[in-house]
Formats: sequence, C-alpha cells, structure tokens
Amino acid sequence: MSKGLLISVSGPSGAGKGTVLDEIKKRNPDFGQSISVTTREPREGETDGVEYHFRTKEVFMQMLEEGEILEYDEFVGNYYGTPTIPLQEMSDAGTDVLLDLTIAGSLTLKENFEQAVTIFLLPPSYEVLEQRLRGRSTESEDVVSARLEMARQEISNASSFDYVVVNDNLEDAVSKIEAIIKAEKCRYIRNIDIEKNLG
Repeated sequence: MSKGLLISVSGPSGAGKGTVLDEIKKRNPDFGQSISVTTREPREGETDGVEYHFRTKEVFMQMLEEGEILEYDEFVGNYYGTPTIPLQEMSDAGTDVLLDLTIAGSLTLKENFEQAVTIFLLPPSYEVLEQRLRGRSTESEDVVSARLEMARQEISNASSFDYVVVNDNLEDAVSKIEAIIKAEKCRYIRNIDIEKNLG
C-alpha cells in the first residue's frame, strides 16, 4: 500500500482559502484532517482532540524540542503547531490528509515529506483581494492595509509551491485542486512502483 498524500493549501488572507477547503472536505469526507496543537485554554464547547490538542506551554516546548511539531506560529501569547506523528501515521495508513498551513508551514512540510503536495491559492487580482478584505467590515483601515501588504509579500512565494490555483470561482478552484490531487496520486503511486520494480 502506498502512502497517502499530504496536501497543503496556503494563501494570503482574503484568497478564500477557508471556503475552498470547507467545500473540498465536504466533497471528500475520507480525507484525513490535521488537528493542531495549541497552548491556549479550551473555549466553551471545545473538546481536546477535536478542535485542537490542548497542551501546556511546557509540553508544547518539549514536543518542539523532540521534533514532534512540524511548524508553529505564535498568536496573542499562545502557540499553535502542526503535530508530525499523526501526519505520518495517517499517511502510512494510506490516508490522504488535507492541511491548512501558513506559507512557511507548507514549505516546511514539502522539505520533510516526499508525499507532500503544496498548493498556493491566489485571488484573481489585488483589487479583488482588497474588495474581499474591506467587505468583511470587521477590521480597521490600518489592519486592512497591513493585511494587503502582507499579502503582497506572501504572493511572492507562490513560485515555491508545486501548484498555483486562482480562486476566481469556487467550483472551478475546488475542481482544479481535486484534479491536482488525483494526478499527484497517480504520479506518486507510479514512482513507487517504478522504484519497486527497479529494486
């Protein structure tokens, strides 16, 4: 049995990544899900191992030192990281895993797993990106400007990804990502078979 793929989708804020990933998960319920580890306290209704793996900062740092955290971020004093062992276990079992990672996280995944597939989700244009961010009407002008500047920096990393998909239409973007996954599964299985036969 070949390993499952580790499919990571990244993109700037406003690219529509959350909506695209939710649709892919809905259409592909057999995909494995990566549950992040966090040091923040559980909110009401949250369960350990469902929304997050809730750990103390001491335990998180120990996991980091022992190589059990693939990549992590800090947000308002709390750490959020992707645990390595569940990814490896799901992939070894032949399960394809869909991940929502930062750009740095996707590139780290690519460095550490040969079965990783990285996809960068682009907005149709900067103008559309700006419209989406401003359309939220939940953030100040300073925050929106900062997000736009960050988006420009992040988009400059798109060429480091295996694929780039423009999200100008939800159905098209989802279909393209599903096609990429199917093609990558064929390529990965073919490469494994060739290596086996040559061996």
